Amino acid sequence: MILPKKNIPVVILGYFISDYLPKVQTPPTMDSKAAEECISKAEALDSNTEGILIKLFDIGAVKFGNFTLKSGVQSPIYIDLRVIVSFPELLKAIAEKMYSLVSSRGVKFDTLCGVPYTALPVATVMSLLHGKPMVMRRKEVKKYGTKRIIEGIFKQGQACLVVEDLITSGMSVMETTKPLNDVGLKTSDVVVLVDREQGGAKNLEMRGIRAHSVLKISSMLKCLHKNKRIDIQLVGKVLDFIKNNQVIITPEEKKKEEKKTPGRSLTYAVRSKKCKNPAARKLLRIMSEKKTNLCFSADITDKKRLLEVVDAVGPHICMLKTHIDTLEGFDMDVAKKLRELADKHNFIIFEDRKYADIGNTVVLQYSKGIYRPVEWADIVNAHPLPGSGIVDGLKKNGGPAGRGLVLIAEMSSKGNLATGAYTEASVKMAEDYPDFVMGFISMRKLTANPGIIHMTPGVKLVKGTDNMGQQYKTPHLVLAEKLSDVIIVGRGIYQSEAPGASAKQYRDAGWAAYEKSLKC
Repeated sequence: MILPKKNIPVVILGYFISDYLPKVQTPPTMDSKAAEECISKAEALDSNTEGILIKLFDIGAVKFGNFTLKSGVQSPIYIDLRVIVSFPELLKAIAEKMYSLVSSRGVKFDTLCGVPYTALPVATVMSLLHGKPMVMRRKEVKKYGTKRIIEGIFKQGQACLVVEDLITSGMSVMETTKPLNDVGLKTSDVVVLVDREQGGAKNLEMRGIRAHSVLKISSMLKCLHKNKRIDIQLVGKVLDFIKNNQVIITPEEKKKEEKKTPGRSLTYAVRSKKCKNPAARKLLRIMSEKKTNLCFSADITDKKRLLEVVDAVGPHICMLKTHIDTLEGFDMDVAKKLRELADKHNFIIFEDRKYADIGNTVVLQYSKGIYRPVEWADIVNAHPLPGSGIVDGLKKNGGPAGRGLVLIAEMSSKGNLATGAYTEASVKMAEDYPDFVMGFISMRKLTANPGIIHMTPGVKLVKGTDNMGQQYKTPHLVLAEKLSDVIIVGRGIYQSEAPGASAKQYRDAGWAAYEKSLKC
């Protein structure tokens, strides 16, 4: 209903005057005495917070009536905070109040992230007023560009304060904290303008997140009734609704989670001392020292760009994976420069040759011809399909040179045949050559042998697929849940505008997932 002109709220020194607006009348539900008793126990608002609430009521951000919520439930109260962007002074006051609330409670944080979309302007104003960095979570991940779900600059292990306008179940907060955690940010606190008191704060607490709310429904009802905006019958109706519409989302029992994902008992550093293969020892030692489990898959065909990108990502990787036969104009000078970059940035080189022939042939492929990987690549890989002869053939020249072999036990492409008995046979083959076979290409941990390094391709910061059957997994899934050791990332890095910065994002996310998987 459009109000007559005389009833339009008037702004005087930033405050809305609308004492003359009509009160909302409703039929009685909860006994008036019981409603009075309930709100008497509610926390009283300070004058500043009370002023913010009255303004929210006056501009229609807090409505009473009969509303259908997203869930389909009929509610006597509707809170629409999207309108606050049209009232800059109110937006500023809300942002300042939310910031001062967490500051007064001693919450320490390095960056902010608003839950999309309504909380984004609030977080932005908080950032501007107090000079705090901010990151943004995309609600929809674009299929082009960097394809990142978290935008902005941050460091692994930094504390991120989540900013939300309203919580009911807390689900929107959980949907934001998960991708933040996946890229290495810590999220233990969320500041909220309105808590509907329907279970959201409890749901978040069960997941280790403290909710700090400026307004709670009970306090709002108390204030609005005191200021004659609503009658006691409406207070009772809303309280009835809140009581009968609790949303509790019970997390899986911790013991079940631990049983599903047992965690790692040995660190990379400890495992490096248990390896029989020198290349495996070197790789695990680099991973521990550089704090990275990122392998960069450099599917780049131009020599100059290959060297430029490898130099940019070098500080963040433990291993460079090449498909050297796709490089246009290859010569051994390129291999020499790659080795120089490996020494400069302390990473090893993995030539993804995927040998799959009989022993005598692979001897020649490995040490003769144009590429001669045995001379410059620390490790190569092979399909176990031909049998143990392929390992013997590669070991003939690779063993004396201190090289290592990775067996392709599983693959990330849809419909591949490296499953079941094939994978089991690969594990058995590795057990027979502990001094030369140092790892698997696999989607998960296949063996408890500390000398075997599991490497998983098809990793991106968000799950998905491409149009050629590649199935992408997140660093958290691969390292914290599947307990693989190395994430292999290609397009997510070299197709970005800043490969070095993208590599750092994957490095931080991978290391955070690894640390989370360690048994305390």
